[in-house]
Amino acid sequence: MNKINPNLNNDTVPTQIKNPELVKERRRQIVDATVHLFVEHGYHKTTTRMIAKAVGFSIGSLYEYVRCKEDVLYLVCEAIHGEVQRAVEEALSCGTENGRSTLAEVINEYFNVCDQMNDHILLMYQVSQFLPKQWQIKALENELRITDIFINALMRLSGKGDIPEIDHKTASLVGHNISVLGQMWAFRRWYLSKYFSIEEYIEYQTKFILGLVFQNQSVQASLF
Repeated sequence: MNKINPNLNNDTVPTQIKNPELVKERRRQIVDATVHLFVEHGYHKTTTRMIAKAVGFSIGSLYEYVRCKEDVLYLVCEAIHGEVQRAVEEALSCGTENGRSTLAEVINEYFNVCDQMNDHILLMYQVSQFLPKQWQIKALENELRITDIFINALMRLSGKGDIPEIDHKTASLVGHNISVLGQMWAFRRWYLSKYFSIEEYIEYQTKFILGLVFQNQSVQASLF
């Protein structure tokens, strides 16, 4: 049997495979298959044998990419962060000349990720308590990393085009609002979808978030 890759530090899930692209591809397959199993059967009743079968791996092959169910839960957090990072960077790459429309596109991309990864997000919060302590800490850090994506995006847009200057305190508050409101669709979609399509939800929440950004300009002006 191959030894675990010694180049990986303790902050990552160890692997026996040296090809990083293959690891990324296979782990995403494992994550997506396992999320559906956890949702259907529950975390405790889902076995590694069931996971291997769902992905089309042997047990031995599965253990080349993950060691246990807890590793998969952590990889769910990583997958969510990766998708959000990709979506936001794609929106920002379109340019910042029109700051309002760029910020609206950032929100749109993120909320759509939350819609598409609804089960992943729900699972992350429902069963993260079963993660080992070290993974719980990393999952929390991952959550903050997602919020930091929006804070950094807001700071990049600050003063660009029609976006007013945004101080870090305001960017932090708005960034947390974006993060939570996107996840709210995942948590409350069972109810909200009775009255809103995802497009309508995005439209309403985007107006609210943009209101926070532009209201801050009025608030600051009234203080001086």
